[in-house]
Amino acid sequence: MSEHRRKPPQPQGGGRAAARRGQSGSSSGRRAAPRGATGSPSDSYGSGSRGSGGEERTYGSRAEARRAAQRGGARRTGPAAPGRGRGRAAPPGRKRAIDYPRYDKDGWRRWMPSWKLVSGLFLAFLGSLVAVAGIGYAMVSVPSEENAAALSENNVYYWADGSQMVATGSGQNRQNVTIDRIPEAMQWAVISAENKSFYDDSGIDPMGIARALGNMARGADTQGGSTITQQFVKNTYLSQEQTVSRKFKEMFISIKVGTKLSKDEILQGYLNTSYYGRGAYGIQAAAQTYYGKDAVDLKPSECAFLAALLKGPTYYDPAGNQSLDSSATPEANRERSEDRWGWILEQMHADGHLTDAEYQQATKKYPLPQGRKATKGMTGQISYLVDTAKRYVLKNSDVTEAQFDQGGYQIYTTFEKDKVDALAKAVKKVEKKNIDPKRELDKHVQFGAATVKPNDGAIVALYGGAGFENGHFNNNADTSGIPVGSTWKPFVMAAAMQHGTYKTDGVGISPLSKYNGNDNLKIRNNDGSLVLKKDNTPFLQKNESDRPWGYISLRKAMEQSVNTPFVQLGMDVGMKNVADLAERSGILKDSFAGLNASFALGTSTPSAIRMADAYATFAASGKQADPYSVTSVKHKGSELPGFDKPRIKQAMPENVANNVTDMLENVIENGTAQHALELGRTAAGKTGTTDENKSAWFVGYTKQLSTAVTMFREDPKSHKLLSMNGTAGKDSIHGGDIPTEVWTEFMKAALKGESDPGFPEAEKIGEIADGIGAPSPTPTVTETEEPTPSAPPSPTETETTPAPPQETETCEPFDFRCKDEEETGGTGPGGTDTGGTDGGVSTSPSPTESGDTGTSKGNGNGGGLFGGPTG
Repeated sequence: MSEHRRKPPQPQGGGRAAARRGQSGSSSGRRAAPRGATGSPSDSYGSGSRGSGGEERTYGSRAEARRAAQRGGARRTGPAAPGRGRGRAAPPGRKRAIDYPRYDKDGWRRWMPSWKLVSGLFLAFLGSLVAVAGIGYAMVSVPSEENAAALSENNVYYWADGSQMVATGSGQNRQNVTIDRIPEAMQWAVISAENKSFYDDSGIDPMGIARALGNMARGADTQGGSTITQQFVKNTYLSQEQTVSRKFKEMFISIKVGTKLSKDEILQGYLNTSYYGRGAYGIQAAAQTYYGKDAVDLKPSECAFLAALLKGPTYYDPAGNQSLDSSATPEANRERSEDRWGWILEQMHADGHLTDAEYQQATKKYPLPQGRKATKGMTGQISYLVDTAKRYVLKNSDVTEAQFDQGGYQIYTTFEKDKVDALAKAVKKVEKKNIDPKRELDKHVQFGAATVKPNDGAIVALYGGAGFENGHFNNNADTSGIPVGSTWKPFVMAAAMQHGTYKTDGVGISPLSKYNGNDNLKIRNNDGSLVLKKDNTPFLQKNESDRPWGYISLRKAMEQSVNTPFVQLGMDVGMKNVADLAERSGILKDSFAGLNASFALGTSTPSAIRMADAYATFAASGKQADPYSVTSVKHKGSELPGFDKPRIKQAMPENVANNVTDMLENVIENGTAQHALELGRTAAGKTGTTDENKSAWFVGYTKQLSTAVTMFREDPKSHKLLSMNGTAGKDSIHGGDIPTEVWTEFMKAALKGESDPGFPEAEKIGEIADGIGAPSPTPTVTETEEPTPSAPPSPTETETTPAPPQETETCEPFDFRCKDEEETGGTGPGGTDTGGTDGGVSTSPSPTESGDTGTSKGNGNGGGLFGGPTG
């Protein structure tokens, strides 16, 4: 401020300002002195307002007074406010129940709770837990195995039109027995295997519960670690959801059960409510189901077997259960069962529940149970329809198998009764006409088939086999281990149309492109090098006949199912591109064989359901929908989520699919599937025969339906595929023979009265490839087609393997692949078909062979969509 306006310093103790500061109170207004500057002790806040002698501090200016007031944390007016600023708060007017924040502490210490407060809260928390536990204990009731049995109901399945198909379930397969009717060996078997401390523990396993809760928090499996008492409690619940509340409820009930029931009553309840597989609940039902006897008559060895089933009947029933998991094969289950059976007997012996003599007797021979039996109403194709629908429900919901078998579900399926009956009738008619079970080579012949709606995915019919009542429990419509042969070639062609070859820079190629169709052809990699066998000699691809086709168009090669052009085409396109297109079309990835040269010829093993669905993608101009068998599920009046129709996806360009269809129409009109002309309407399809004639296929479609039919022979003991050379009195069975007959017979009935809409016109696609070893097309051939750009192919794998060379390759003019001097050739590895034109598949040149993989049925294709090992 200006010099002339500055006031001279005022002497302490003099002047009007000093007089004002000396007043006991301050006047209102801006110039009021801070409370700390007055003479009133009550206006002092904190220790900072006093001098060293406890005397009032004086202030030299208003600014200093303000700073002092701010340090004290007080307002200019009003009483002291406890808890403000850094100082200590004034004592409360009355004692508080909870002294927090603490009035007699300074700074951060005010916010630290006292030990009295902490201990008090801890005791209160413990008290509340005790109260909750007491209330929970009082509210829960002791479970009863009689109540659990009474709650069992049947499941009801419905046809696509809403009419009832069958009612089936566990309602009648349960009977409780008293502990004196359960052999001691059975009692000790489960105790030794599952809960050695049963007679000494309190009924709960705190560590097991803690583990389950920890697993639940991580989203892992919560099973394991439960006592027999806890298992009994869990068995009596209809709801098996894995939740924290259910775990606590289970704990409370288990504690109460341990105090209210004797150990014998608990053990009796556990054995009467446990699930043993095959729809059997309780030890009495299990004894009847597996051994055809009452529980009281079970031997120690049989008791150990039944106790092993409690580990999980899906994986320990030696009959296998691939309808639920493709890994549950009879062979794998038998091995698992024997291992656990032996271990349980060993534990019983070690625990003193079997004498040395009893142990030696029990372990002499594995007590193989009797085979499955058809339950009431589960005859003919109904058994396979129910099997497929059940798998689909378990796959697409949180319902467990044990819950489902408790019953009470209404399952509405996609199956159409008239078409199911027509398919079974077609198989039986053609089988009776061609197969004589008295002939040795006609024994063990089996059929499988499935029909899917294009542009929808609904499975409307399937043929699974001779029926549960005839001892055939594997669903042949959902096979694995049956190579599909030349029915795979359309996927190779579609990939070539979409991606082109490594020489066309991503431009698709035309069906008029020419490839070498001669027998014993050396196959080359993208760099021109030969594909080699394990012994580093050239791999030669064989056709079914030695006809010298020379360079033929891919359309002609598809028509006559010539192998060599498609093997080389697959290498040029990239087997990864072929596999990706097949997967997008609906084939499950787990069914793929190795991506080597023979992959193009159908060494993969999709099911009939998946093949029908993939060909439906061609029928729907490239639109794909996953196959499904259930439209809705209800339980106690409520509809379960998860059963909406699968989403429709564009699996390939529309014109690619239409061009494949055009080629497959030609297969029926002029090629290997001319038996299908008897259908009398527009149709497309492809035949397939595999190495050593172990399987034969026909997959065909109209605009309305896509149907796949497979035929094979299987050793009933080893489940290995057998050759069909000589079957039905023929030198060899081809897809164009019996399978096409079945397909035609069925499609006639299924499409009776339906219109014939035909297929969309296929527009020209790609370029007629030149420079891939074929001569330029002659002027008589259609002009070059419009190219369709797409992604470049991925590199192919180079694999090796087949049998010793024998014959000489035929070299055509301009064949850059035949550039070596005379090289010897050989038969395809593992043998190939002869005397036919259906395009048999050679065994892969890789070390892994696919020709004799066994059938291991039930891989979760179709209805189940399980995605087991094959698809």
